[in-house]
Amino acid sequence: MSTTTKAAPAAFPGAPAAGAAIGLRTWIAVAAGMLGAFMAVLDIQITNSSLRDILGTLSATQEEGSWISTAYLCAEIVVIPMTALFARAFGVRNYMIGTTALFLVFSTLCGAAWNLESMIAFRMMQGFTGGALIPMAMTLVMTRLPSSKRAVGMAIFGLTATLAPAMGPTLGGYLSELYNWPSIFYINWVPGVLLIAGIMWGLDKEKAQIGQLVHADWLGIFLMAMGLGCLTIFLEEGNSKDWFDSSFIISFAALALIGILGWVANSFVRQQSFVNLRLYGQRNFLVATALSAVTGMGLYGSSYLLPLYLGQIAGYTPMQIGEVIAWVGLPQLIVMPFAAALSSKVDNRIMCSFGLLLFGGSCLMNAFMDATTGYDQLMVTQIIRAIGQPFVMLTLSNFAMQGIAPKDMPSASSLFNMTRNLGGSVGIALLATSLTNREHFHSARIGESVSTYAPATQERLDQMTQAFMASGIDPATAANQALAALDRIVRRESYVMAYNDGFWIVGLILISCIAVVWLADKVKSPGGAGGGGH
Repeated sequence: MSTTTKAAPAAFPGAPAAGAAIGLRTWIAVAAGMLGAFMAVLDIQITNSSLRDILGTLSATQEEGSWISTAYLCAEIVVIPMTALFARAFGVRNYMIGTTALFLVFSTLCGAAWNLESMIAFRMMQGFTGGALIPMAMTLVMTRLPSSKRAVGMAIFGLTATLAPAMGPTLGGYLSELYNWPSIFYINWVPGVLLIAGIMWGLDKEKAQIGQLVHADWLGIFLMAMGLGCLTIFLEEGNSKDWFDSSFIISFAALALIGILGWVANSFVRQQSFVNLRLYGQRNFLVATALSAVTGMGLYGSSYLLPLYLGQIAGYTPMQIGEVIAWVGLPQLIVMPFAAALSSKVDNRIMCSFGLLLFGGSCLMNAFMDATTGYDQLMVTQIIRAIGQPFVMLTLSNFAMQGIAPKDMPSASSLFNMTRNLGGSVGIALLATSLTNREHFHSARIGESVSTYAPATQERLDQMTQAFMASGIDPATAANQALAALDRIVRRESYVMAYNDGFWIVGLILISCIAVVWLADKVKSPGGAGGGGH
């Protein structure tokens, strides 16, 4: 059988010539696509701040509730590589309108969920319909804008990738506190309706090619869905089930391995694959996607650690957590246009290195927190992170699309965004495991020093006992309460140290990736068939 991959029928136009005039309709279509990508990424994190309220309403435990996010992520990661096929079959305009309409329906059903099972089912369908909007936004930039305008489009796309993970907990916290948790799903109607209207007006009607679904690589799609879906479940649920001590996790790890290896093998022996995995053979694309995975780890990892710390250690409400997290989002609105203008004049490797240095450096600054760290102390690190992230996301998009042929734009967009989401899942799994293990380690080490036989410990217990007795508590109860209070302090300090360790891990990984950036070719202008570079 042939080992060459035949190009899929071209339903995607090449980008207009560099000097072509772009009308208002095209800009509206691109803006609508960006709104969809922002909405889809936002919904990954938006339930985090409200999870306790959701679980209370649905009568579910914390462990069971983890499936609310896992179901969305699992479906989203599966649909992203399939978007190129669906867009060819239904037409970009029809597919984006249809998948958005379904996303809004399933968002509404999530808000009306009556038990945990219904919530998980609706979240899965929400992820499957919304996930397609992420790569489609990037594809619109690459196929509807000329290279001279693409920096602006990529800048906006970069904002959706970095702003949404930061704003998810913020928006979720505000909406839950003001209007109750179902509002975090109903709010999708606002951007969703604007998106549908923008796409209907901004894109021309296309003839559907439903026959492409009949002849599609369904074996490859099945293997991909099994591999990526099981990998996501393995990563999301591994820590809570003690990883390879659980037969459930071992089964999903094996299925993930079989699925992914089968998908890769099938793609290289089949004449026409639904997504072109051979793009990983291009050095710039490989470097960009590898760094995209690491950046996803940093984006979702820091968005995972900081709200947890603020809720558990500082005792912040969801709205207060949102106010802290907002500082990593808002400054990006100012920084991104500057980064876009700079990207056509400065070697993007320098810009990406600068961004990684600031992003990683801000995480290392967070590695020195104590139990009193709060809004004031965190504002500086959040702003530094906000300055660094746009430089990373914009330049990685440029590297990824450098020299990609028009027919491969949808595949490149799908693989690039899929890799970032996978990196986020790996990052959260790594940090959740690290948090558990390092808390146990630090608790044991502190416990060795805080022995009840140590004079300093005895003196502290006596002081606390006297304080409790002074408030009218009998001596025996006061002594027990003092011991319990000391234990809580030890646990709190061990958790603070574990959070610090998590930020050390993220910061060091991000900074070490600066060396990887320089494996890519020099790029100054936005990527694409007409992009610059050598």
